[in-house]
Amino acid sequence: MSNAVKVAVIYYSATGSVHTMAARAAAAAEKNGAEVRLVRVAELAPAEAVASNEAWAAHAAATADVPVATSDDIDWADVVLFGSPTRYGNIAAQLKQYLDTLGPLWAQGRLADKVYAGFVSTGTKRGGQETTLLALYNSVYHFGGIIVPPGYTDPAVKFVDGNPYGVSHVSFNGAAAPAEEEFNAIDHLAARTVAVAARLKRGAA
Repeated sequence: MSNAVKVAVIYYSATGSVHTMAARAAAAAEKNGAEVRLVRVAELAPAEAVASNEAWAAHAAATADVPVATSDDIDWADVVLFGSPTRYGNIAAQLKQYLDTLGPLWAQGRLADKVYAGFVSTGTKRGGQETTLLALYNSVYHFGGIIVPPGYTDPAVKFVDGNPYGVSHVSFNGAAAPAEEEFNAIDHLAARTVAVAARLKRGAA
């Protein structure tokens, strides 16, 4: 059995920003020695709603081969990195629906004692990034999970991106893709969560 930390990157993305961040998080976790699953939560919107938005439809087609998240993915993981666009200062309904299916695992205590953190994207500046992360973490409190935020533990990175709660990106309504600032912050978040989970695994052993 591998002693590597197991990381599940579980996300929802409509037009691609959060997917780009999720892929970077998965790659960064692998670089830090983790076993990784990159999975997207199921789409809930009607097909006609997706088709009515060119960017949404294109992204759905481009990521159709990304596995859809199941409860097994979070059960398997030592670290869970959640990604979501902001919806009125809250997580997307698609991610919330996934969280709401985890009752059986919660009832068995199988969501507790894992490391959790999050990343988000908004269309505008100050568009609810921090409230979305805090809303996400409400579920983690109920899980009994261990939230590992980045804080300012790497000043060279975090005083640039400025978000101690997680990682966030402003897409300017789709005009700007995640880039160096966000990637550096995601790399740091992945490395930090993997390192903390590794210490927890060693302590448990």
